[in-house]
Amino acid sequence: MSGSDEKPRTRGLGRGLSALLGEGEAVEAAREYEDAASGASVTGLRTIPVEMLEPNPDQPRKQFTEAELSELAESIAEKGLLQPILVRPLPGQTERYQIVAGERRWRASQRARLHELPCIVRELTDRETLEIAIVENVQRADLSAVEEARALRQLIETFGHTQEEVARALGKSRAHVANTLRLLVLSKGVLKRLEAGEITAGHARAIQTAPDPDSLADQIVRKGLSVRAAEALARSAGSKIEKKGGSKPSPRAKDPDTRALEADLSSRLGLDVEILHSGERGEVRVKFKSLDQLDDVCRRLTQDGQTGSY
Repeated sequence: MSGSDEKPRTRGLGRGLSALLGEGEAVEAAREYEDAASGASVTGLRTIPVEMLEPNPDQPRKQFTEAELSELAESIAEKGLLQPILVRPLPGQTERYQIVAGERRWRASQRARLHELPCIVRELTDRETLEIAIVENVQRADLSAVEEARALRQLIETFGHTQEEVARALGKSRAHVANTLRLLVLSKGVLKRLEAGEITAGHARAIQTAPDPDSLADQIVRKGLSVRAAEALARSAGSKIEKKGGSKPSPRAKDPDTRALEADLSSRLGLDVEILHSGERGEVRVKFKSLDQLDDVCRRLTQDGQTGSY
């Protein structure tokens, strides 16, 4: 965010958490936090010295750019901290608190030479703390594409939420959640470039199933290629490999998202998966080599259907 941290939201944090957790302490804390952001009067506010606050080592956002912190610090120095920080008491430590939501404001406030900050103090479990941090960051668009993907994976794998539940809670589409999670299967080199902001998620998706995607990522950065140019580069690399191997290129190559989805499904099922489609119609083929494999995939699909995990 630029200028000020009090940016309007498209969906309330409390409502988002309510969709995941139901009602409870975490949802109540999130709603108080939202009320304070909107300027409403909130009971239970406390002023706490900045040195008594500690960041949460498990919070999803890991990178804080110098430009963003400087800009926010200038805004806070001019207008003050308009939205309090949500914290919880640190177990076994007197008058020390862990930041649940608002670490960037805490960092910027120190640059603005503020010695005390308004805080909402609530007793929250580790699970509630992490879920509030994830939902708050994703809804604010504070996270990089890779950080968001890892945060979504935590909500799904650590806490057992489905992609549909996460999408509904965050006010995002199911396709957005699935496509973001798919970034985590990128090669290490491409993932590193994406995390550093040297390429976009569009670039990464364009080259993720091409031969030697790390080399292609280097070319994209070196030449400053657009996403469309990256797609052409990936197609060219694939054609060269096919010609070298003596095989004929397919008349209609699959797009990167389809190939990535095939890889995603293959990974989940443990079997080769092929997606064939024309327009909006098509079919999914799951290849098995024995009846044991067929039994296994049936068991997986039946379990997923009962729990809604995919």
